[in-house]
Amino acid sequence: MQYSVLDLAPVPEGSDVAQALKNTTDLAQHAENLGFHRYWMAEHHNMPGIASAATSVLIGHVAAHTKTIRVGAGGIMLPNHAPLAIAEQFGTLQALYGDRIDLGLGRAPGGDQAVYHALRRAGSDDFPGDVAELMGYLGAPRDGVPVRALPGEGSFVPLWILGSSLYGAQLAAHFGLPYAFASHFAPDALEQAVDIYRRTFRPSEHLAAPKFMLAANVFAADTYAEGAYLRTSMQQAFARMRTGTRGKLPRPVDDIDAVIGAGARCSVDLMLRVSATGGRDEVRQELRDLIDRYAPDEVILTSQIHDHAARKHSIAIAAEVMESLSPAMA
Repeated sequence: MQYSVLDLAPVPEGSDVAQALKNTTDLAQHAENLGFHRYWMAEHHNMPGIASAATSVLIGHVAAHTKTIRVGAGGIMLPNHAPLAIAEQFGTLQALYGDRIDLGLGRAPGGDQAVYHALRRAGSDDFPGDVAELMGYLGAPRDGVPVRALPGEGSFVPLWILGSSLYGAQLAAHFGLPYAFASHFAPDALEQAVDIYRRTFRPSEHLAAPKFMLAANVFAADTYAEGAYLRTSMQQAFARMRTGTRGKLPRPVDDIDAVIGAGARCSVDLMLRVSATGGRDEVRQELRDLIDRYAPDEVILTSQIHDHAARKHSIAIAAEVMESLSPAMA
């Protein structure tokens, strides 16, 4: 089983964007050395705690500072962009870094309506049409077309459909593309979406059989208490987001209920339930349970942890655990 990293380039409290981007580069190199298959970054806008807004720029930077790991978008929010522009960007990345570039596509704006208007894409809501147009630009050269993506044409950059609802599952199945579900923060439709994707998948020139990627949070440390402590940063961030209070990634706290309240913590934990928290034994068991239940073809792990050294340690433990699970999964 392949395992990968999703990085939102978190900006921790007490730090800044420049340091966050240095941390992303360091984490990508660390993930490559640990044997992770992919390193994906996601497009979000107007969020002080996330530094990956210019996603294709950051992908190029990370690809330039790594050698073998696949690097890509998890994902590009296609309604924010002209498909031609994305084809040219990722065609350029593929020309620079060869067959290491992935392009995951999402339908959400990666921000609120104000962001959507600021990006000048208001009124554009034909996601299937945009995906088809993008596939055309990245595919084989075509005669008689008025516009070609140069670079981009003939690059065949691998596409993924991302989603947190049944819509993305249906679209990925329709186009015969691999599908990644955002279960790390929106798991409610996970089981039904995976079933629809696998049951209605139509083989294509891109993919002969369904390929499903499960996203999960990992807060791994040497003990359960340490892992639970690291998790409190994400719990606080989600609690603040639910009240419309955005900020940098909070420092962890000893008593999460005292900070956000038991009710809010229960609600947040429901959203973050596709997670593995604790020491090696707890993380191994929780990841094993997720894999047994959903049978993904690949797992992508994210560790939104305030301290960079602790985040590196978390994904090192996760890699160790995934390696130990591989024989059992086989």
